[in-house]
Amino acid sequence: MYRNIIIRILLGALLLAAGVAHAQQPRVEPRIAGLEGNEEYMSLLREDATLQARGDSLMLVVERLRQQLREEPEQRQTYSQEILRLEGQLFDLRNAKGRLIDRINTIEQAWVLANLDNETSARGQSATAPGVAIPDSLKVRNLVDNRYFREHLPESDYAALQQSQHLESRAMSYVDRIRSNHATISALAETYATVETEPEALEIYARYDSLQRVNGVLSDSLAADWTYIFDNKNYAYGYVLDGLGAEELLTREEEALSKTVRQVAALRGQTASDALTDYYLRKKMLVDYEISVADLLTLDAARDSLRGVASVLAQTDLQLPRIDLQERYFIDYDSVAFSSTPKYTTQNPIPECRVYANGTIYRILLGTFNTKRAVSTFRGAYPLFYLINDDKKWCYYAGGFATLAEAEEAQARLKKHGFLRPEIVVWTDGVARNLSRDPEAGAMAFRVEITGAEALSDAVKQAIETTAEGSELSRVGQLFIVGTFNDRAIADRLAEAIREADPSLQTEVTTVGQ
Repeated sequence: MYRNIIIRILLGALLLAAGVAHAQQPRVEPRIAGLEGNEEYMSLLREDATLQARGDSLMLVVERLRQQLREEPEQRQTYSQEILRLEGQLFDLRNAKGRLIDRINTIEQAWVLANLDNETSARGQSATAPGVAIPDSLKVRNLVDNRYFREHLPESDYAALQQSQHLESRAMSYVDRIRSNHATISALAETYATVETEPEALEIYARYDSLQRVNGVLSDSLAADWTYIFDNKNYAYGYVLDGLGAEELLTREEEALSKTVRQVAALRGQTASDALTDYYLRKKMLVDYEISVADLLTLDAARDSLRGVASVLAQTDLQLPRIDLQERYFIDYDSVAFSSTPKYTTQNPIPECRVYANGTIYRILLGTFNTKRAVSTFRGAYPLFYLINDDKKWCYYAGGFATLAEAEEAQARLKKHGFLRPEIVVWTDGVARNLSRDPEAGAMAFRVEITGAEALSDAVKQAIETTAEGSELSRVGQLFIVGTFNDRAIADRLAEAIREADPSLQTEVTTVGQ
């Protein structure tokens, strides 16, 4: 039944996408007037529009499946697997779209630079002089294309200003891709918290990590372009205003820039992308500056266009929240039991003990032997595991426990069943310590350290109280400390509960007095 639901959802989206595609080829307009005759450019724009439509259809399917997942949580695995598959397709599609945008931007940049040379050589000639000039529509709509700047800026500065305006579209494409990837990262984090198997979790985490690295590269590209754009535009406008003696406007803009720089500095490290936050805050400030410049020069069409941009920015928030996904540890815990019939045979031998790279697990060491031992040696206890140590000896373990108290209880039960010296061994992040042989190892203490907030929210305090009731909470400067704990597993569980309550906090378990 659930498979039929998924098929119907997929077919509905595919029919919708097919209907749109069948109705007509995507109708696109050149982003720069003058390039409408470039067949490669127009073809790339159409392909980009097609990919966008496919991506929108896939997003619609994913959203419907997420709704089904919420309504039918008992079918979590079925819906989660289909969501993961579709999100993989979305990831590939967005990468293809990014490559298209890069090629489109390259063609636009080459055209602007080539025709800037034509425009420069045509200065002083009549309107009918040969050469392709920047269209009048752009001169009116785009502030930097107005003749005033060409006439009052040095040639090299005007070329840099024109290049800055061209780079605006590429910077915006980086912004769109970062935002799109962030939305996928957010969805992955939501799914990651609900999956129940390690393979699913590993796949999601790998894709999360990949997208985070992609966004890191995009952020670096955005930072480079935006620095060039802002510096050259800010300089050009200042040069013109200085020539006009507009001291009051220059002073006001210097104060606005100083305030914005402080805002950017205060938010550094607090959002998903410092580069995106910097772009968003300084872009708003720059557009306000451009409106003032256009108003002073009575460039009404440019001023009105910029006011539209300012309105859009006012309704947009690019200060995306950080998403720091903490890797989940799928540790198989199991208590010790006894069976009168053999659990292990030649066809089903005692398995090798798994050593987890992360997390904490306690096991009971039943004995260390020079050679492999028969199953009957262990009095029907199960589950059993073996490891061959550095001395080439066979170590046999029983059970797997989350806490020291559970391990001690199992140790007592094993003694009652005739095991003379069962020993408790704990693995912490892949490192083993025998607590029975080395009592001082068991005296290790752990604490949870929290940073990233002036004060802890009620949700975090509730998580601490619920997970580690009665634990001590203290503060040293900007560092909050919970604990100490003698059991690493309790500290790990507390840290995970705090991360779930507030993912923006930096939370880690540290060892005290090792």
